[in-house]
Formats: sequence, C-alpha cells, structure tokens
Amino acid sequence: MNYSRDYHTASILTNGKVLITGGEDLWGPLGTAELYDPSTGTWATTGNMTYVRQCHTASTLKNGKVLITGGDNYEILNSAELY
Repeated sequence: MNYSRDYHTASILTNGKVLITGGEDLWGPLGTAELYDPSTGTWATTGNMTYVRQCHTASTLKNGKVLITGGDNYEILNSAELY
C-alpha cells in the first residue's frame, strides 16, 4: 500500500483488482483510496472518498460499483457513497 492504514475496507472488483478505502493512520481518519492489482503486485492511488471515514462497510454491487456506508470520523456517520 502507498499509505499505512487500519480500520479500512478491501473490496474485490469485477476486474479482479482490490479497492482499499478509508481507515485511519497515526493522524486520524482517511478519505483516500487505493487499487491493488494482484496480477502485477502493484498499488495505485485513486480518487478520494467524499468523507474521511474509518470502521465503515464496503459492498461490491452487481454493477461493479462499491457502496461505502457508515463508519466514523470522530462522529458516527450515517452517509453512504458509491465508488
């Protein structure tokens, strides 16, 4: 990974890549996301989430998008976003 993090999610995408979202580092919750390509063993940054969040859920939908919900950023979140 390009950024150390915990309390993140990892979602397998329909193309076989893995989307890593949010979590936290030593300075607090993250809004960054990364893609891991297991076929090449490489990591790439991708667009940020709308909200920084940790301890959230992420579900890969049939259409290939990832639904990210809840979590916290020092306040409990009731928001959702599609990635």
